[in-house]
Amino acid sequence: MAEQTGKHFGSCKEIFAELSAYLDADLPPDACQEIDEHLSGCAPCVEFVNSLRRTVELCHGYEASSVPGPLTEEARSQLLAAFQQMLAAKKGSPPNHT
Repeated sequence: MAEQTGKHFGSCKEIFAELSAYLDADLPPDACQEIDEHLSGCAPCVEFVNSLRRTVELCHGYEASSVPGPLTEEARSQLLAAFQQMLAAKKGSPPNHT
């Protein structure tokens, strides 16, 4: 989280690091103003903020009963195997079967 005073955002990466606190209004007013100023001139950051806002809205729209439960061990194993195959394909080596 940003310091309460003296924090200056010099790059998009620094802005991204504070967006959650910004959207939750957990930053001091001067930090929010600085982010607002950055957003007024940075289309990629505006797009990212809008995407993050939409994601938060969608998450709030789900009811607890509609959220899927944890993965089964079989599903985890299948995902891990697929991930290892993908990594092996990228490296050009045979997949690691465990």
